[in-house]
Amino acid sequence: MQPAAHSRCLLDQSLCERLLSCAPSREDLRAVVLAGIIAVLWRDDSPNPVPIPGVRKDDFVRLATRYLGPSGETIAARSVPGASHPADGRQREFGDLLRLFLDHSTVVSEDTEWLARAIATACLGNNHLWQDLGVPSRRVVSQLLVDYFTSLAQRNTSDMRWKKFFYKQLCERADIKLCKAPSCAECVDYDLCFGPEDGAAHASSENSAGPSIALIMSPSQLL
Repeated sequence: MQPAAHSRCLLDQSLCERLLSCAPSREDLRAVVLAGIIAVLWRDDSPNPVPIPGVRKDDFVRLATRYLGPSGETIAARSVPGASHPADGRQREFGDLLRLFLDHSTVVSEDTEWLARAIATACLGNNHLWQDLGVPSRRVVSQLLVDYFTSLAQRNTSDMRWKKFFYKQLCERADIKLCKAPSCAECVDYDLCFGPEDGAAHASSENSAGPSIALIMSPSQLL
């Protein structure tokens, strides 16, 4: 899948349901995320990569089998080594996000790492985070963050949209302030950062590769 194709991706709901139907526990957030990220990024007519950058194919097959049962094993085995991924060409941005999540890991574990990588991948999309992660709602993302990245979730005391919040954290780490207003309360873009996140998973507009967004764009411009 070419990076530009990601801009037209939408959740394949039927694939997501098929994967979760064989999951040992479809209520397990790890299963929901794994099924969702596959169903957002994979298409039947494309050579599909391992959807989570930094996870080897053998590990992906093992994780998919563990959380999605036989359907996960079958579909994971179809991943094509070397197939293009939406994160290609955006490694710096992806790395910035990944470090943010890993620095706030509640427990250092294999699950925490691949979940961090999945969330960082979803942050590169143009929809709300829950849509690009392929999960049912923002509530699922919030619970995932509370469970696995507790200290980071607790920082979002004003309930800012998650992508906006993450990129704001990156700007603060780099000691860069690009927001136009001295405080969120005084910002004319307040509703863009704190408005409701609803709707269904849908096609997103085109992403452009380049240097870390955290270093060149205001968080108020990001979902």
